[in-house]
Amino acid sequence: MARPELRGAGVLVTRPDHQAEPLCALIEAAGGCAIRFPVLAIAAPRDSAPALALIARLAQYKLAIFISANAVEHGLDLIETQLGAVPPQLRIAAVGAATARALRERLGREPDWVPPERYDSEALLALPQLQAIAGWRIAIFRGADGRELLADTLRGRGAAVEYAEVYRRVAPAADGAALAARLARGEVDIVTVTSSEGLRNLLELAGDESGMRLRRLPLVTVSERTAALAHTLGFSQPALVAREASDQGLVEAVARWASERENDPGEGR
Repeated sequence: MARPELRGAGVLVTRPDHQAEPLCALIEAAGGCAIRFPVLAIAAPRDSAPALALIARLAQYKLAIFISANAVEHGLDLIETQLGAVPPQLRIAAVGAATARALRERLGREPDWVPPERYDSEALLALPQLQAIAGWRIAIFRGADGRELLADTLRGRGAAVEYAEVYRRVAPAADGAALAARLARGEVDIVTVTSSEGLRNLLELAGDESGMRLRRLPLVTVSERTAALAHTLGFSQPALVAREASDQGLVEAVARWASERENDPGEGR
C-alpha cells in the first residue's frame, strides 16, 4: 500500500494528550500538519471498590473483554497489583486493533479473540466463539458509562456479565482561544474525532464561534454512530468514516479526502 499523502493539510487531532503522539507522527510523516486539541482526558474512577471486588474473583471467570487501550492500561494495573498476574485460564478478548496491541505489549501474547476487520462491539459479538456462551462468567473492563450493547447481548445469550469500570473520561482544560485563532487563519482543514463523547466535547470546548467554523469543515471519525451524531449536531458535510478504528485508518481517510480536494479544489472548503 502506498504511503498516505496529506498534501500539507492541517489536521485537528482530538485524542487525549497521552495518546495523540502516534497519530500526530503519522500525520506529519504523510506531509500533513497535526494540530493538537485534546477533547478527552482519562481519570481514575470515582470509586475503584467495585472493580477491585470483581478482580478478586477473576479466577472464576471464563472471559475478560477489554473495550479500549485505556481499559487495558488501567485494568491490568489493578489486576497486577491485586493478583500479580492475569489468571492463566482466563480467555481475553479485545474490541479493536489498538486494544489488542496494548494487550500484546502488556501480556506478551496475543489476545484470544479480536474481530478480524471492523473493530467495534458489533463485530466482536459476531465472532463464532461468542455465540454458544450460556453459563459463562464474563468480565468487561471499560470506562464509566459505556455502551450497554455488548453486555446486554451476551446476557441474552445466557452469560453472566459484570463490569469492571477502571477509568472515566473527563473534559480537559482547553485553550479555546488558540484554536479560534487557528480556525480564523484557515489553518485547520479537516477534523478527526474518535468517539461521540469526544465530538460533543469538541464543540463545547471550542465555544460558539469556533463551533460554527468547525461545523463547516470535513470530519473524519471511526464509527457510523459518530458520523450520524455529526449530522445531528449540524456539520455541513457528511462525515468520513475510517475503514478501521486505528491511527492508520484515520490517516488513510484524511489522505483520501486530500486526494479528492486536490482533484477538486472547491472540495472541503
